[in-house]
Amino acid sequence: MLITKTPYRISFFGGGTDYPEWYRKNGGAFLSTTIDKYVYLTVRQLPSFSDSNYRIVWSKVETVNKIKHIQHNVVREMLNNFKLKTGMEVHYQGDLPARSGMGSSSSFVVGLMNSLLNIKKKNISKKNLAKKSIYFEQKILNEVVGLQDQISATYGGFNKVDIDKKGNFRIKKIKITNKIQEFNKNLFLIFTGINRTANEIAGQYVSNLKNKEYEMKEISSQVKEGESLLLSNRFDDFGHLLHEGWKLKKSLGKVITNKKIDDLYNFSLKNGALGGKILGAGGGGFMLLYVPKNKILSLKKKLKKITVIPFNFSKTGSEILLNTEK
Repeated sequence: MLITKTPYRISFFGGGTDYPEWYRKNGGAFLSTTIDKYVYLTVRQLPSFSDSNYRIVWSKVETVNKIKHIQHNVVREMLNNFKLKTGMEVHYQGDLPARSGMGSSSSFVVGLMNSLLNIKKKNISKKNLAKKSIYFEQKILNEVVGLQDQISATYGGFNKVDIDKKGNFRIKKIKITNKIQEFNKNLFLIFTGINRTANEIAGQYVSNLKNKEYEMKEISSQVKEGESLLLSNRFDDFGHLLHEGWKLKKSLGKVITNKKIDDLYNFSLKNGALGGKILGAGGGGFMLLYVPKNKILSLKKKLKKITVIPFNFSKTGSEILLNTEK
Protein backbone atom coordinates (compact mmCIF):
# COMPACT_ATOMS: atom_id res chain seq x y z
CA MET A 1 0.00 0.00 0.00
CA LEU A 2 1.10 3.55 -0.76
CA ILE A 3 -0.37 6.83 0.39
CA THR A 4 0.65 9.98 -1.47
CA LYS A 5 0.06 13.59 -0.49
CA THR A 6 0.19 16.14 -3.33
CA PRO A 7 -0.47 19.88 -2.90
CA TYR A 8 -2.81 22.23 -4.70
CA ARG A 9 -1.32 25.41 -6.13
CA ILE A 10 -2.04 29.11 -6.47
CA SER A 11 -0.76 30.82 -9.59
CA PHE A 12 -0.11 34.56 -9.31
CA PHE A 13 1.34 35.60 -12.66
CA GLY A 14 2.23 34.11 -16.04
CA GLY A 15 -0.74 31.78 -16.50
CA GLY A 16 -1.24 31.00 -20.18
CA THR A 17 2.42 31.39 -21.13
CA ASP A 18 2.95 27.78 -19.99
CA TYR A 19 0.77 26.38 -22.79
CA PRO A 20 2.76 24.87 -25.68
CA GLU A 21 0.71 26.99 -28.09
CA TRP A 22 2.58 29.99 -26.61
CA TYR A 23 5.94 28.88 -25.18
CA ARG A 24 7.02 26.98 -28.32
CA LYS A 25 7.33 30.33 -30.08
CA ASN A 26 7.93 32.74 -27.22
CA GLY A 27 9.05 30.86 -24.10
CA GLY A 28 7.10 31.35 -20.90
CA ALA A 29 7.28 31.95 -17.17
CA PHE A 30 5.07 31.81 -14.09
CA LEU A 31 5.10 32.73 -10.42
CA SER A 32 3.18 30.38 -8.14
CA THR A 33 3.07 28.66 -4.77
CA THR A 34 1.67 25.46 -3.35
CA ILE A 35 -0.56 25.62 -0.28
CA ASP A 36 -1.34 23.38 2.68
CA LYS A 37 -4.34 21.76 0.99
CA TYR A 38 -3.77 18.37 -0.58
CA VAL A 39 -4.91 15.53 -2.81
CA TYR A 40 -4.48 12.20 -0.99
CA LEU A 41 -4.32 8.92 -2.90
CA THR A 42 -4.26 5.48 -1.35
CA VAL A 43 -3.05 2.90 -3.87
CA ARG A 44 -2.64 -0.80 -3.22
CA GLN A 45 -2.24 -4.00 -5.17
CA LEU A 46 -5.25 -6.25 -4.66
CA PRO A 47 -4.76 -9.89 -3.64
CA SER A 48 -5.67 -12.59 -6.15
CA PHE A 49 -8.77 -13.65 -4.19
CA SER A 50 -10.45 -10.20 -4.48
CA ASP A 51 -13.97 -10.09 -5.89
CA SER A 52 -12.85 -7.71 -8.63
CA ASN A 53 -9.55 -6.75 -10.26
CA TYR A 54 -9.96 -2.99 -9.89
CA ARG A 55 -11.63 -0.86 -7.27
CA ILE A 56 -11.65 2.93 -7.79
CA VAL A 57 -13.12 5.19 -5.12
CA TRP A 58 -13.76 8.83 -6.05
CA SER A 59 -17.17 10.53 -6.41
CA LYS A 60 -18.20 7.04 -7.51
CA VAL A 61 -17.20 3.58 -6.34
CA GLU A 62 -16.14 1.43 -9.27
CA THR A 63 -15.52 -2.31 -9.08
CA VAL A 64 -14.57 -3.79 -12.45
CA ASN A 65 -12.46 -6.63 -13.82
CA LYS A 66 -10.95 -4.94 -16.86
CA ILE A 67 -9.05 -1.65 -17.07
CA LYS A 68 -11.05 -0.57 -20.12
CA HIS A 69 -14.22 -0.58 -18.01
CA ILE A 70 -12.87 1.97 -15.50
CA GLN A 71 -14.82 5.22 -15.85
CA HIS A 72 -12.24 7.49 -14.20
CA ASN A 73 -10.29 8.72 -17.21
CA VAL A 74 -6.95 9.35 -15.48
CA VAL A 75 -6.92 6.07 -13.55
CA ARG A 76 -7.95 4.04 -16.61
CA GLU A 77 -5.33 5.51 -18.92
CA MET A 78 -2.51 5.48 -16.38
CA LEU A 79 -3.10 1.88 -15.30
CA ASN A 80 -3.23 0.92 -18.95
CA ASN A 81 0.00 2.83 -19.60
CA PHE A 82 1.85 1.16 -16.69
CA LYS A 83 0.71 -2.35 -17.68
CA LEU A 84 0.70 -3.60 -14.09
CA LYS A 85 0.03 -7.33 -13.81
CA THR A 86 -1.89 -7.24 -10.52
CA GLY A 87 -5.28 -5.82 -9.63
CA MET A 88 -5.30 -2.34 -8.09
CA GLU A 89 -7.34 -0.24 -5.71
CA VAL A 90 -7.16 3.57 -5.94
CA HIS A 91 -8.87 5.68 -3.28
CA TYR A 92 -9.05 9.47 -3.78
CA GLN A 93 -9.63 12.19 -1.17
CA GLY A 94 -9.16 15.92 -1.63
CA ASP A 95 -9.15 18.89 0.73
CA LEU A 96 -10.77 21.09 -1.95
CA PRO A 97 -13.37 20.41 -4.63
CA ALA A 98 -12.30 19.25 -8.07
CA ARG A 99 -12.74 21.46 -11.16
CA SER A 100 -12.13 24.61 -9.12
CA GLY A 101 -8.97 26.20 -10.56
CA MET A 102 -6.55 24.86 -7.96
CA GLY A 103 -4.69 22.47 -10.25
CA SER A 104 -6.43 19.45 -8.75
CA SER A 105 -6.36 17.42 -11.98
CA SER A 106 -2.59 17.69 -12.24
CA SER A 107 -2.17 17.06 -8.51
CA PHE A 108 -4.13 13.83 -9.03
CA VAL A 109 -1.97 12.87 -12.03
CA VAL A 110 1.29 13.63 -10.22
CA GLY A 111 0.17 11.77 -7.09
CA LEU A 112 -0.94 8.68 -9.01
CA MET A 113 2.19 8.72 -11.19
CA ASN A 114 4.32 8.97 -8.05
CA SER A 115 2.45 6.02 -6.50
CA LEU A 116 2.72 3.71 -9.50
CA LEU A 117 6.38 4.49 -10.12
CA ASN A 118 7.08 3.54 -6.53
CA ILE A 119 5.05 0.33 -6.86
CA LYS A 120 7.22 -0.55 -9.86
CA LYS A 121 10.22 0.31 -7.67
CA LYS A 122 11.54 2.96 -10.02
CA ASN A 123 13.61 5.67 -8.40
CA ILE A 124 12.68 8.85 -10.18
CA SER A 125 13.75 12.47 -9.78
CA LYS A 126 11.31 15.33 -9.33
CA LYS A 127 12.21 16.59 -12.79
CA ASN A 128 11.31 13.28 -14.42
CA LEU A 129 8.13 12.99 -12.35
CA ALA A 130 7.04 16.42 -13.59
CA LYS A 131 7.97 15.63 -17.21
CA LYS A 132 6.21 12.26 -17.18
CA SER A 133 3.10 13.89 -15.71
CA ILE A 134 3.17 16.66 -18.34
CA TYR A 135 3.58 14.10 -21.13
CA PHE A 136 0.72 12.01 -19.73
CA GLU A 137 -1.73 14.91 -19.63
CA GLN A 138 -0.74 16.42 -22.97
CA LYS A 139 -0.06 13.31 -25.06
CA ILE A 140 -1.95 10.41 -23.46
CA LEU A 141 -5.04 12.26 -22.24
CA ASN A 142 -4.80 14.89 -25.02
CA GLU A 143 -5.87 17.61 -22.58
CA VAL A 144 -5.50 21.34 -23.26
CA VAL A 145 -3.06 21.94 -20.40
CA GLY A 146 0.15 23.80 -19.74
CA LEU A 147 3.17 22.91 -17.62
CA GLN A 148 2.79 24.86 -14.42
CA ASP A 149 0.35 22.67 -12.50
CA GLN A 150 2.43 19.51 -12.82
CA ILE A 151 5.66 21.36 -11.95
CA SER A 152 4.07 23.00 -8.91
CA ALA A 153 2.53 19.75 -7.67
CA THR A 154 5.82 17.88 -8.08
CA TYR A 155 8.27 20.37 -6.59
CA GLY A 156 6.08 22.30 -4.15
CA GLY A 157 7.02 25.62 -2.60
CA PHE A 158 7.01 29.22 -3.81
CA ASN A 159 8.66 29.33 -7.24
CA LYS A 160 9.44 31.45 -10.25
CA VAL A 161 9.70 29.13 -13.23
CA ASP A 162 11.10 29.98 -16.67
CA ILE A 163 10.19 27.83 -19.70
CA ASP A 164 12.20 27.75 -22.93
CA LYS A 165 10.80 27.10 -26.42
CA LYS A 166 11.45 23.36 -26.09
CA GLY A 167 9.45 23.10 -22.89
CA ASN A 168 12.50 22.78 -20.64
CA PHE A 169 12.02 24.58 -17.34
CA ARG A 170 14.24 26.25 -14.77
CA ILE A 171 13.03 26.71 -11.20
CA LYS A 172 14.01 29.55 -8.91
CA LYS A 173 12.93 28.84 -5.34
CA ILE A 174 11.64 31.81 -3.35
CA LYS A 175 12.35 31.47 0.36
CA ILE A 176 9.25 31.72 2.53
CA THR A 177 10.49 34.33 5.01
CA ASN A 178 8.61 35.81 7.95
CA LYS A 179 7.68 38.76 5.74
CA ILE A 180 6.24 36.47 3.06
CA GLN A 181 4.29 34.63 5.74
CA GLU A 182 2.80 38.01 6.69
CA PHE A 183 1.94 38.52 3.01
CA ASN A 184 0.18 35.14 3.12
CA LYS A 185 -2.27 36.59 5.68
CA ASN A 186 -3.37 39.24 3.17
CA LEU A 187 -4.62 36.64 0.69
CA PHE A 188 -8.24 35.48 0.60
CA LEU A 189 -9.22 32.28 -1.17
CA ILE A 190 -12.95 32.34 -1.86
CA PHE A 191 -15.15 29.85 -3.66
CA THR A 192 -17.42 31.21 -6.39
CA GLY A 193 -19.68 28.17 -6.16
CA ILE A 194 -19.11 27.41 -9.84
CA ASN A 195 -17.47 24.11 -10.81
CA ARG A 196 -16.12 23.86 -14.34
CA THR A 197 -13.78 21.73 -16.43
CA ALA A 198 -10.50 23.56 -17.13
CA ASN A 199 -9.87 21.61 -20.33
CA GLU A 200 -13.16 22.80 -21.81
CA ILE A 201 -12.63 26.44 -20.74
CA ALA A 202 -9.01 26.61 -21.90
CA GLY A 203 -9.87 24.90 -25.16
CA GLN A 204 -12.04 27.85 -26.10
CA TYR A 205 -9.25 30.46 -25.98
CA VAL A 206 -5.81 28.80 -25.95
CA SER A 207 -5.80 28.23 -29.72
CA ASN A 208 -6.23 32.00 -30.15
CA LEU A 209 -3.26 33.06 -27.99
CA LYS A 210 -1.19 33.87 -31.08
CA ASN A 211 -3.66 36.67 -31.79
CA LYS A 212 -3.27 38.06 -28.26
CA GLU A 213 0.46 38.78 -28.50
CA TYR A 214 0.38 42.13 -26.69
CA GLU A 215 -1.69 40.79 -23.80
CA MET A 216 0.42 37.63 -23.48
CA LYS A 217 3.70 39.54 -23.42
CA GLU A 218 2.31 41.79 -20.72
CA ILE A 219 1.21 38.72 -18.75
CA SER A 220 4.69 37.29 -19.13
CA SER A 221 6.40 40.51 -18.00
CA GLN A 222 4.33 40.54 -14.81
CA VAL A 223 6.16 37.44 -13.57
CA LYS A 224 9.43 39.30 -13.12
CA GLU A 225 7.66 42.39 -11.78
CA GLY A 226 5.66 40.31 -9.31
CA GLU A 227 8.80 38.56 -8.09
CA SER A 228 10.53 41.92 -7.58
CA LEU A 229 7.59 43.34 -5.61
CA LEU A 230 7.42 40.22 -3.47
CA LEU A 231 11.12 40.16 -2.63
CA SER A 232 11.11 43.89 -1.80
CA ASN A 233 8.09 43.42 0.51
CA ARG A 234 5.91 45.77 -1.58
CA PHE A 235 2.86 43.66 -0.98
CA ASP A 236 0.15 46.26 -1.65
CA ASP A 237 1.75 46.94 -5.03
CA PHE A 238 1.68 43.18 -5.62
CA GLY A 239 -2.07 43.31 -4.97
CA HIS A 240 -2.51 46.11 -7.50
CA LEU A 241 -0.50 44.07 -10.04
CA LEU A 242 -2.87 41.14 -9.52
CA HIS A 243 -5.69 43.46 -10.57
CA GLU A 244 -3.84 44.46 -13.74
CA GLY A 245 -3.15 40.80 -14.47
CA TRP A 246 -6.81 39.91 -14.05
CA LYS A 247 -7.82 42.57 -16.57
CA LEU A 248 -5.35 41.11 -19.07
CA LYS A 249 -6.52 37.56 -18.44
CA LYS A 250 -10.17 38.50 -18.99
CA SER A 251 -9.24 39.92 -22.39
CA LEU A 252 -8.04 36.51 -23.63
CA GLY A 253 -11.55 35.08 -24.04
CA LYS A 254 -15.20 35.61 -23.14
CA VAL A 255 -15.44 32.30 -21.23
CA ILE A 256 -12.90 33.35 -18.58
CA THR A 257 -15.39 35.36 -16.56
CA ASN A 258 -19.14 35.85 -16.17
CA LYS A 259 -21.56 38.13 -14.34
CA LYS A 260 -21.41 36.20 -11.07
CA ILE A 261 -17.61 36.31 -11.01
CA ASP A 262 -17.48 39.99 -11.99
CA ASP A 263 -20.06 40.97 -9.36
CA LEU A 264 -18.18 39.13 -6.62
CA TYR A 265 -14.85 40.61 -7.68
CA ASN A 266 -16.18 44.17 -7.95
CA PHE A 267 -17.92 43.84 -4.56
CA SER A 268 -14.60 42.77 -3.04
CA LEU A 269 -12.76 45.73 -4.60
CA LYS A 270 -15.34 48.17 -3.27
CA ASN A 271 -14.93 46.72 0.21
CA GLY A 272 -11.17 46.72 0.57
CA ALA A 273 -9.47 44.28 -1.80
CA LEU A 274 -6.74 45.80 -3.99
CA GLY A 275 -6.75 43.08 -6.62
CA GLY A 276 -7.23 39.43 -7.35
CA LYS A 277 -8.06 36.91 -10.03
CA ILE A 278 -9.92 33.73 -10.84
CA LEU A 279 -7.50 30.85 -10.44
CA GLY A 280 -6.85 28.35 -13.20
CA ALA A 281 -8.37 28.54 -16.66
CA GLY A 282 -11.31 30.68 -15.53
CA GLY A 283 -15.06 30.33 -15.71
CA GLY A 284 -15.52 29.61 -12.00
CA GLY A 285 -13.80 27.81 -9.16
CA PHE A 286 -11.74 29.73 -6.63
CA MET A 287 -11.00 33.44 -6.61
CA LEU A 288 -7.84 34.82 -5.03
CA LEU A 289 -7.98 38.29 -3.44
CA TYR A 290 -5.27 40.49 -1.99
CA VAL A 291 -6.61 42.49 0.98
CA PRO A 292 -4.50 44.99 2.99
CA LYS A 293 -4.23 44.30 6.69
CA ASN A 294 -6.58 47.09 7.82
CA LYS A 295 -9.41 45.80 5.58
CA ILE A 296 -9.24 42.07 6.32
CA LEU A 297 -11.79 41.85 9.14
CA SER A 298 -14.35 44.14 7.52
CA LEU A 299 -14.22 42.30 4.18
CA LYS A 300 -14.54 38.92 5.88
CA LYS A 301 -17.73 40.13 7.58
CA LYS A 302 -19.17 41.36 4.30
CA LEU A 303 -18.33 38.04 2.61
CA LYS A 304 -20.13 36.08 5.35
CA LYS A 305 -22.29 34.21 2.82
CA ILE A 306 -19.24 33.26 0.76
CA THR A 307 -16.92 30.34 1.56
CA VAL A 308 -13.51 31.75 2.55
CA ILE A 309 -10.75 29.13 2.80
CA PRO A 310 -7.85 29.86 5.17
CA PHE A 311 -4.51 28.53 3.92
CA ASN A 312 -0.76 28.73 4.36
CA PHE A 313 2.00 28.49 1.79
CA SER A 314 3.58 25.03 1.73
CA LYS A 315 7.12 23.96 0.93
CA THR A 316 6.82 20.37 -0.25
CA GLY A 317 5.59 18.77 -3.44
CA SER A 318 4.15 15.30 -3.97
CA GLU A 319 5.43 12.92 -1.32
CA ILE A 320 4.96 9.35 -0.16
CA LEU A 321 3.44 9.25 3.33
CA LEU A 322 3.34 5.47 3.54
CA ASN A 323 4.95 2.75 1.44
CA THR A 324 4.54 -0.89 2.50
CA GLU A 325 5.78 -2.09 -0.90
CA LYS A 326 9.46 -1.68 0.02
